[in-house]
Amino acid sequence: MRLRIAWIALTAACAAALAAVAADRWVVYPAAQGPGRGKSIVLLAGDEEYRSEEGLPMLAQILSRRHGFRCTVLFSQDEDGTINPNNSSNVPGMELLDGADLVILQFRFRELPDADMKHFVDYLRSGKPLIAIRTSTHAFQYKKNAQSPYARYSWDSREWPGGFGQQVLGDTWINHHGVHGRESTRAVVDGTAAGHPVLRGVKNVWGPTDVYGITHLRDDDTILLRGQVLAGMRPTSPLNEVKSLMPLVWTRDYTWDNGKTCRSLTSTIGAAVDLENEDLRRMFVNACYWLTGLDVPEKADVTYTGEYRPTYFGFNAFKKGVKVADHKPRP
Repeated sequence: MRLRIAWIALTAACAAALAAVAADRWVVYPAAQGPGRGKSIVLLAGDEEYRSEEGLPMLAQILSRRHGFRCTVLFSQDEDGTINPNNSSNVPGMELLDGADLVILQFRFRELPDADMKHFVDYLRSGKPLIAIRTSTHAFQYKKNAQSPYARYSWDSREWPGGFGQQVLGDTWINHHGVHGRESTRAVVDGTAAGHPVLRGVKNVWGPTDVYGITHLRDDDTILLRGQVLAGMRPTSPLNEVKSLMPLVWTRDYTWDNGKTCRSLTSTIGAAVDLENEDLRRMFVNACYWLTGLDVPEKADVTYTGEYRPTYFGFNAFKKGVKVADHKPRP
C-alpha cells in the first residue's frame, strides 16, 4: 500500500514538473480588470530581423494589464527554452491557438512541423480573427518539407499564388519600397477610413522601418493607413516625393471553402522600435477591441507597464541567451 502511495506521489510530482517545464516554453500574462476580460489573445513571435520577441511581450503586457485581455506569447526557440529567432521550426504551444479569441502574428519564413501548423490553419478556418504584423506577409517558407500539406502556405507558392500572405492577408513579399535602413515611414490616414474604429485616437504614426511594396490588394480590402517614404530616419525627415504612397495598414475578409470567413488586419509597420510610437501601439490595441467585438475606447491607454528599450532591427542582432522564462510577469 505504501509503495502504491509513493508511486502515485512520484507520478504526480513528475506530471507537475513536466507541466512546469512546458509552461516555461511560453509566457502567460493574466487578465487584469478591463473590457477585454474573458477574451484570450495568443501572440506569435518568430522573425529574425524586427525583434518581435521584444515587441510582442510589451504589447501583451499593455493588453493584459491596461485592458483586461489574457495574453499568451509564443516564441521561436531552441530546445532548452532559449529564444532564438533564427530557429524557424520550433514554436512550442501552437495548440493554445485552439482556445484563442484572437491571434497576433509576427512570423517570417517559418516552417513548422505539420502537427503545429495544423493548429494555426484550423484557427483561421474556424473564422476567428487575425492581426498580422510586418513580415507576416511572408510568414512561411517551405524548404525542407515540400510535400507538406501546408507547403501551399509558403510565401512563394505557385499552387496557391503568393501563399498565405497574398491569399489570406492580401499580399506576399514584394520589395522594400523605401530604402531599407535609410528611409523611414510616415503614415497618413486614407480619407475613406477616417472614421474607422481602429483609428480612434490615432493621429501621428511614424517608424524607422521602411515602407513595403504592396501590389495585390483587392478593391474590397479596406486601407486604413498609407505609408509615405521619408528621405531619412527621423520623424522630421523630408518626404521622398518621387516614391508613391503604399498601403500600410488594411483589413480584409477571407472566406474559406468551408464557408467560414476570417477577418484580418495587416500592418507592414510594427518592428519593436516602431512600437515606441504611441499611436502605433494604440492602433494595435484598438484592433484587438474591434476584432473581438468590443467597443473601441476613445483614447486607449497604451502606456508601458515597465521599461521598454527595444533592440534596433537587423539580422542576428537579437539579445543572445534570453530564456522564455525571463519574460514571465513579476509579482
